Amino acid sequence: MSNIPAEIGKRAQLTVLKKTAPGFFLDSLGELGNILLPYNEVQGPCEVGESVDVFIYCDSEDRPIATMKHPKAMPGEFACLECISATSIGSFLDWGLVKDLFIPFREQNSRIDVGKSYVVYVYVDPESDRIVASRRINRFLSKEEPNYTLDQQVDLMVYAKTDLGYKAIINGQHTGVLFANEVFRKPAPGERLTGYIAKLRSDGKIDLTLQRPGQSTKEKIDDLEARIEQQLTTRNGFWSLCDSSPAEEIYQQLGVSKKAFKKATGALFKKRKITIAKDGIRSI
Repeated sequence: MSNIPAEIGKRAQLTVLKKTAPGFFLDSLGELGNILLPYNEVQGPCEVGESVDVFIYCDSEDRPIATMKHPKAMPGEFACLECISATSIGSFLDWGLVKDLFIPFREQNSRIDVGKSYVVYVYVDPESDRIVASRRINRFLSKEEPNYTLDQQVDLMVYAKTDLGYKAIINGQHTGVLFANEVFRKPAPGERLTGYIAKLRSDGKIDLTLQRPGQSTKEKIDDLEARIEQQLTTRNGFWSLCDSSPAEEIYQQLGVSKKAFKKATGALFKKRKITIAKDGIRSI
């Protein structure tokens, strides 16, 4: 059993003290006092005397409250969340909990529309202890000098379009640029991609690429051929993806350009491994 005091914005293992009309009360082990776990926030076993894993946040009256549910993003993380309402003081985002995530006007760098999704940083406001969101991404990126190496594989989250291409968050810490000629379709805000470090500039800026480095053109086509054959196997020998498919659909499925896809399918056709028709490709 954990003896670490509960904190707003973190998960904790807390002991159930008693069962009451509104729910269970948990021992926070600290200055938050006894914390309510409402019945509708319970997922799984919960009995007096047991230890339960919960997330701690504040209710609409700014009182600490617990839930066994997992928010779509924890404080300290970047996420793409949908705006579900707007008010005179700010907007609210869906982050998977009963109480929606607030994004004050001061944290909105441009207009937010209901029904659209936005990349935000989730954090605990030190002044109010409320968990809030911000679209001022650069303010929350790491200030430490990155120690990436050329060709290193990294996780990317696209968050903005620029004249050069797209800005992406690298490993949840730094930012880099995917140049327009490196992408074969328009990535959506918040889309997660696997990328590689293409260049580390002297001014600290980072260039990114989606193409795995160190491969010759032939190796790339051979790799793509194998992936297409694997897809055909899992699809019982037929795939509706073909030469007439939109470039965006091809990229979404395989992460390559339409030109590369046609080269690979052409090579498989010459090897008599597939047939190509208007409705798709088939294994032979």
